Amino acid sequence: MNTNEQPVLAPPLPATYPIVVLLVDDQLLVGEAVRRALADEPNLAFHFCSDPTRAIETAKTVKPTVILQDLVMPNVSGLELVSRYRAEPAISLVPIIVLSTKEEASIKSEAFKAGANDYLVKLPDRVELVARIRYHSIAFINQLQRDEAFRELRKSQQQLMETNLELEKLTVVDGLTGISNRRHFDDYIDAEWRRAMRSKKPLSILLIDVDNFKQYNDTYGHLAGDDVLRKVAEAIKQCGRRASDVAARFGGEEFVLVLPETPFGELQRLGDRLCAAVEGLNLPHVTSSTGKGVTVSVGGATCVPRMSASALALIASADKALYESKRAGKNRATTVEERFADSAA
Repeated sequence: MNTNEQPVLAPPLPATYPIVVLLVDDQLLVGEAVRRALADEPNLAFHFCSDPTRAIETAKTVKPTVILQDLVMPNVSGLELVSRYRAEPAISLVPIIVLSTKEEASIKSEAFKAGANDYLVKLPDRVELVARIRYHSIAFINQLQRDEAFRELRKSQQQLMETNLELEKLTVVDGLTGISNRRHFDDYIDAEWRRAMRSKKPLSILLIDVDNFKQYNDTYGHLAGDDVLRKVAEAIKQCGRRASDVAARFGGEEFVLVLPETPFGELQRLGDRLCAAVEGLNLPHVTSSTGKGVTVSVGGATCVPRMSASALALIASADKALYESKRAGKNRATTVEERFADSAA
């Protein structure tokens, strides 16, 4: 018996053959007998490996839907091979039908413990052999198809979730500047007002307006104006350093920075820093009334929210402060602290 003979592999078969049988047996006569038994079966490909030392490699190559494994072989036992199949991720789930020369309960028990799916005394009746092969192969193929369908479903769900997140992001992000839009600001300021009212912590906002922006557009064009808005928006965003600090486009060339739990004592400093940050961008503006570069005016307001008022009152206070900055010559920050009385019982 030549145990070093190379595995006998059938020629490549079309993709329409879903069942792939691998017989591992050192007896060439057994290999030929099984080949003949399966020769006329439709949708079935047969591979034979007579060298047990090459069984794992052959199985990985041919990708069987069922393995017929002889128990008694030279150099390595069939039971040991069954255990090795189960230890290989690429073939660990492939059904294994053990072939033995006799029906013995103890051997059958050991085979199942090692990981076999079925047990046949060789050579079995052709009808029974084909039935067992088809039963185990179809069950395995169905499992592969279910796994693939599940993977595709998970992939589709992930893609849908990512798409929904992108769509959700689009509903709260300003398309030009990339910071929050007015809709998100309205929702956020209302939520923060209610939260600050419960915690009795201060809530502050800064309203920012780009100085002489109409003149900038008239001088440099609207595309250049859009670029200025983007750069100013980024500067405002950088001034809000905490996760809860939200910068938003309020409308046109106006922006707002929401600053939860920021006391009035810090607000003027933040407003001044914001003015300096925009001026430090050194964006040319030859028609500006505040110098030769782009600047902003800032109005800020702080309060501890009360039932007697609303976020609109805080915005109105910041807007009045912004007007004062404009009236005083622009490129500056003006801040106020509001003290709303509690509503009457």
